[in-house]
Amino acid sequence: MGILEGLTQMTTKRTCTFASHMDSQSQNTSLQKLHNVEKRIVRVLEIAGGVMDELSNSTGPRVEIVNNHCREFMQSIKDIQVTLREEIKSACEYRPFEKCDYGSRISNEICCKKLEYIIEQLDGMKENIDQYQDSV
Repeated sequence: MGILEGLTQMTTKRTCTFASHMDSQSQNTSLQKLHNVEKRIVRVLEIAGGVMDELSNSTGPRVEIVNNHCREFMQSIKDIQVTLREEIKSACEYRPFEKCDYGSRISNEICCKKLEYIIEQLDGMKENIDQYQDSV
């Protein structure tokens, strides 16, 4: 393996590692928010189940408990909606691929192809020099 090939491979590996690290960081907070939304949805279902239990109570529903559950249910739904709207908005806003590494990856690949071409040309020149020296 030539020096240029080694440098090309090292650069590509480092760029890919850095890019995947940046992607995971940017996705991490969004995924955490969505995970918390999922937990809140589970809690909303538990609240709804609590209301159903209270309504099916043989002695009749206790109004204060039903009201508390309904209040918590509505607040949780509102919080879920706000978080989901924010996440959808941030995903849909036009920020020229702020977190995207596509441009740098493509640029790196183009540079790698240029280096490969240069290596081929140098190898061809070396072969010509070797042939010339052998004939002399």
